[in-house]
Formats: sequence, C-alpha cells, structure tokens
Amino acid sequence: MSHSRIPRQSDIARLAGVSQATVSMVLNDRAAANRIPETTQQRIRAAMAELGYVPNIAAQSLRGGRSGLIGVHTFERVFPTAPDDYYREFLNGIEEQAVDSGMDLVLFASTQKPDGTRSIYGSGSNRMRLADGAVILGFEKNDDEIRRLADEGFPFVFIGHREVDGVDIPFVTADYAAAMAPVVDLLADAGHREVTYLAAPLRGVAQQERLDGFEAALARTGASRALTHRVEVLAVPEVTDEWVRAVCRAGSTAIVVETFDLARALSTAIDAAGLRVPRDLSVISLDADPRGDGAFSHIAVPRRAMGRRAVELLLAVIEGHVPPPLSAPVHCCPPSTSTVGAPSVSLPPTA
Repeated sequence: MSHSRIPRQSDIARLAGVSQATVSMVLNDRAAANRIPETTQQRIRAAMAELGYVPNIAAQSLRGGRSGLIGVHTFERVFPTAPDDYYREFLNGIEEQAVDSGMDLVLFASTQKPDGTRSIYGSGSNRMRLADGAVILGFEKNDDEIRRLADEGFPFVFIGHREVDGVDIPFVTADYAAAMAPVVDLLADAGHREVTYLAAPLRGVAQQERLDGFEAALARTGASRALTHRVEVLAVPEVTDEWVRAVCRAGSTAIVVETFDLARALSTAIDAAGLRVPRDLSVISLDADPRGDGAFSHIAVPRRAMGRRAVELLLAVIEGHVPPPLSAPVHCCPPSTSTVGAPSVSLPPTA
C-alpha cells in the first residue's frame, strides 16, 4: 500500500476476511449487540494494527469531516514539567489561541520510541490523522517524515524556521534579523568598537539567523560608529572566568551572547573573574531566560505570541487561505540599557 493513502475499512475487511459492515460494527462498539464472535473481533483489531489504521472517531460526528482538534507534536521530549521550562510559553500560547478559536488540543506523546525520540509514523501510519492539522515544535526534526506528511497533504505548521529540501514548510519564527539592529545600535551608541559574539555549538536555523542578522546590522553602521567583532563558539562548560579575562585582554569591551544557557554560564564566569557589568564589561543576551529576566539586557523572544500565531497560521493552512510565503515572523522587543555602559579602559585582574 502507498504511504500516501490512508487505510480504509474496506482494507481491514479484506485483510481480516470479513465484511466491511462487520468491521464497522467493531469500530463503533456494536460488536456485542450484533453477536460478533470475540475471535472475529480480535482478527479485525489485528488487521487494524497491521495496516496502521487510526479511526478518526471525532471527525465522523462533525459536519464537513472536521474533528475540531489540533494536534501538538515534537520529535523529542519537550513538554514542560517546570514553570521555567523553555517550551512552556510556546505551549501556553498554543492553548490560549486554540481556546479563542474554539478548538481542542491533542498531545501526541504515545509516538515516543525507547530511545526518547518520537515518530509520527511509528505504528506505520500517521497517528495525527485524528486531528485536522498539527503544530510541530522542538529542536529535532525528521526530514523523511516531514516529506511524507507533505505528500499526504496533512496540514502542519512548525514553530521555528525549518527547511527540508523539496517541501514548502509553513512556520512561525521570531524576527531575529530585525531584532539585531537595536542590539548593534545600543553598543555602537555607547561607544563600543570591539565586540565578542558568543555562539552556541548547536547551530539550528534560529541560531544562525541571529548571527546573520547581527553581522548584517554591523555592516550597516557608519564609519564613525563601526564595530568589529569576533565569533567564538563555546559549549557551556567552556565559558569560564579565564575565557572572560582573555576576551577582555584581546580588546573586546562587550559580549553578545546567543542563548540563555550560555548567558547563565557567562554571568557566573564574569563574577568569578572579579568583573562587574556594565562597569567593566557590557553584555547583551539574544534570548530571554525562561527563569525570569536573567542577568543581562536581552531581546525578548515572544514565545507565547509565537504559539498563538502558529495556531492562527495552522487554521489558515487547513482552510487553504495561506498564499506564499508561508512564514509568519513575530516581532521581538529590543533590549534595555541596564547592562550596557561606556567601554571600560581598565583590564580585568589576573587570576
């Protein structure tokens, strides 16, 4: 059977060696009333499992074949257990917009495999067919499954910029390119001329968009406000007080840090180096810390607004009302001036 065709009741009937009416009675809990033997019921359920059949019970009772359900799926474990979880605000936004739109949510977590990853087609068919469409989020993705979803014509929207060759993916993202201009302006206006960009080693599309936007904003500064920069890619344990001292001694008077986890490590390292922000070193974070405001001035990534926008975009995709391009950038609030000051003329103390 082609991957693009959903199994039908007639396929189950043929495989189980029964009539389609018998299959329908089992699926609609009328087997006992019609005295269908338990062995026949087991044979039908075994055929359903072999074919990967998922009955869309909700859709059967609604006009137009719509279930009124929106799926939420990830290829990894991201659903929050703590108030400061990174993905919590995305999910809050999804829930709020679903309620406002009169839709219900279905969390597809039973697709998880023993290694912790999740598969849309783990049972052989698209389990998300129960819903009218799905919002997909998380860092991980499965290109083959995304292509298969697109081939089936199943409506889906990503939170975060996703690229898969040959597939037009609708997505919602923060407008990182526009968000970098006020970061660069803030540093240039304060008098900084040498900046270190602290980048994360995992280079997803969002991380690269931040860096590309930052460098594009640097290129637009005039000669009197020109900023030079160096990019350093470090994992969290590599952000130490020794590294901070080396950055300062190399001439950088400001650090732009890409992610909230690197920003946490940087705050600890600066304290250990005996420095104060912004007296000795200016810092701007390009992500908000889910625990709160964080130690540094930061751009506010609108996670809740992105979750809401994803549901709006998905409903438009379901209705066929989305012309290209299929992206929906959401505005980021610029950083405050609280951890940006004039460049320090003193070097940090030695270890």
